[in-house]
Amino acid sequence: MKLLILDRDGTLNRNRDDYVASPDEWEALPGALEAVARLNQGGWRVVLATNQSGIGRGLFEMAALNAIHAKMHRQLAAVGARVEAVFFCPHVPEDGCNCRKPEPGLFQQIGARFGVGLSEVPSAGNAIRHAQAATAAGCPAHLLLSGKSEHLREKLAGHDNGTRAALLHGLPESAHVHKDLSAFADWLLEPSGA
Repeated sequence: MKLLILDRDGTLNRNRDDYVASPDEWEALPGALEAVARLNQGGWRVVLATNQSGIGRGLFEMAALNAIHAKMHRQLAAVGARVEAVFFCPHVPEDGCNCRKPEPGLFQQIGARFGVGLSEVPSAGNAIRHAQAATAAGCPAHLLLSGKSEHLREKLAGHDNGTRAALLHGLPESAHVHKDLSAFADWLLEPSGA
């Protein structure tokens, strides 16, 4: 099975300074849903791993999160794309859970649910903590320079992975860097990518 783990906010949809707390606030990034469709067509099953501490902070409830994801699934389906499952952490940092990224718990849950070893499950997201969690779980990590990381494009241009890791405190040295989800999909679908 070809399984792929993606982050949500800043990877599939626009980040907000606060939280995506309602379906009206969920807005797909240009080309992101189509990138998932291309990945699906290439045989990849896609799941999400996302921190959603807005629940733990009381900013929105599970019904709102479910409505957000229903909108996401509808928009994905409209372009021929599918996300198999959404794994999320509802906790705040003070809870000290194992599922809030950069901890690897969500990734381990995904591996257990799908019955796969994580060393062959690439993961991509726009936050260093996503790459840290992926690496801690044994997944090949990919940082996308979209969402909150978009401002890093100029800083990292022309540098190799090792140098990029040195420039971004906390980025695992093994992490690959891509402009956005579409560029990552192109890389993964190339015969030399995966």
